[in-house]
Amino acid sequence: MYILIFFIAHWFLSLFFQTFFQHRYASHRMFTTNKFWERVFYILAYIFEGASFLNPRAYALMHREHHAYSDTEKDPHSPHFFTDVFQMMMATIKTFRDHVNNTKNPEFRFTGNYPEWPFIDRVGSSIISRIAFGGLYTWFYIAFATHWWMFLLLPIHFLMGPIHGAIVNWCGHKYGYSNFDNNDKSRNTTPFDFLMLGELFQNNHHKHPNSANFAHRWFEVDPVYPVMKLMHWAGIIKLRKVQ
Repeated sequence: MYILIFFIAHWFLSLFFQTFFQHRYASHRMFTTNKFWERVFYILAYIFEGASFLNPRAYALMHREHHAYSDTEKDPHSPHFFTDVFQMMMATIKTFRDHVNNTKNPEFRFTGNYPEWPFIDRVGSSIISRIAFGGLYTWFYIAFATHWWMFLLLPIHFLMGPIHGAIVNWCGHKYGYSNFDNNDKSRNTTPFDFLMLGELFQNNHHKHPNSANFAHRWFEVDPVYPVMKLMHWAGIIKLRKVQ
């Protein structure tokens, strides 16, 4: 029971900060916040993403490239240029690492206006940090696993961020329905996107990239948007007005 609770908590908390902080804030600036709360979100993203912490600057650069070149040969992770999801995943990781290590020169239009905290970026992206988190996950499983099959979940903890990204980038540009013609292959995989916290509304998102609400039609539900509205009402963040 403890293992399943831990797995579900890690899945959703890691995913929440990826979509809320790295995606909706760092990449698109869908809301503004003060420096104190930005640092709080930064630390929480590092803690809950853990072994697969995503450098916000690198994430923003790669994601902006994805929007600019969606489903073309310059798209860093379009599923239509790879034979399987694993090839796409490896290519995405390489591009991301190039941005982390500054070995790839991004176009000027993609740079700037993203949060940076050199200390956390350096620590979170280090091998030592990733191994340390991996060790903590492994210790928890050794301490609380009651069946051998539970250990099959352990590798997912190590690669939580890349797995989330692979699901979104592969499924969100291959399967589902479209509300808009975006001149790409973006899709809304499902109208009730609870497992991926709204990230699979790719067709809606590519049409309205600066909208904090990824849902569009009456039957679509983006679980993160009400949380952001609550934060807005509490004065923690200020949602951006989108025309």
